[in-house]
Amino acid sequence: MSTSQTTAAPTAPLPFLKGHGTENDFVIIHDPENALELPPRAVAALCDRRAGIGGDGLLHVVRSAEHPEARALAAEAEWFMDYRNADGSVAEMCGNGVRVFARHLQRAGHVKAGELAVATRGGVKRVHIAEDGPGAAPGSGDITVRMGRAALPEEGTTVTVDGRSWPARNVNMGNPHAVAFVADLAHAGDLYTAPPVTPASVYPDGVNVEFVVDRGPRHVALRVHERGSGETRSCGTGACAVAVAAARRDGTDPAVTGEAVTYTVDLPGGRLVITEHPDGEIEMAGPAVIVAEGHIAPVLIESAFGGLRSDG
Repeated sequence: MSTSQTTAAPTAPLPFLKGHGTENDFVIIHDPENALELPPRAVAALCDRRAGIGGDGLLHVVRSAEHPEARALAAEAEWFMDYRNADGSVAEMCGNGVRVFARHLQRAGHVKAGELAVATRGGVKRVHIAEDGPGAAPGSGDITVRMGRAALPEEGTTVTVDGRSWPARNVNMGNPHAVAFVADLAHAGDLYTAPPVTPASVYPDGVNVEFVVDRGPRHVALRVHERGSGETRSCGTGACAVAVAAARRDGTDPAVTGEAVTYTVDLPGGRLVITEHPDGEIEMAGPAVIVAEGHIAPVLIESAFGGLRSDG
């Protein structure tokens, strides 16, 4: 937050936007000076699909220099993605969220097509916003995010659903993932609650769990339970984790072969294309769309932030 002000709850209609990346959807709050306090209960209320706006998470758009967790990154990235899960918990990263974050900045006139750096709790992410094609709608070009390198911890885990168990590959993309290859995506169950992963000690802060089937050569499909959000229509970091796990399962490691490997990843909400380069850098390409904007009514502000007031 700025050193000259105290964060506070809003007392007037609050502007918001709504966007999605392959149907992983987000409430967007543009708060460049970090003047707004967002306790977990407020985020959960805004993301509520019946009594709120609805979303898999919330993108709090803040200038890096104004946020204590991002000030050290301000020289590299002007903007910080203060990401929250739908239950209000803080998350390190969200791949689809980064693309929607970049689209919002483009639409708002803060950036143009081309290169952009975005600060996240998982480090600075490099983004490329493609030019719109001839005759295409504004903001329709794909957005590519350099997601960094995957870490592959040695600890193995097992995922269990309805009496079936599968070994799961431990992949970290700035946030933790357990990737299980299954014969049928229906075997994942309803994914309303987190599938048990053992030993739980491997993921002390919880884990995103991906269930994966093959669709063809270097082509997979998945369903995902995101910690703090339940089953979502898409998970960008999950798609990256799945591509890396699939490549290793298939005996491919770009660091060894010297050649990039690309996987097409189908998610319930759309398609992402994931490329792992020989230096370990992973790129994720896909769409990002802003679908609505407006003001949060006082009745929802009171419900979400009730009791929080500015000190001046």
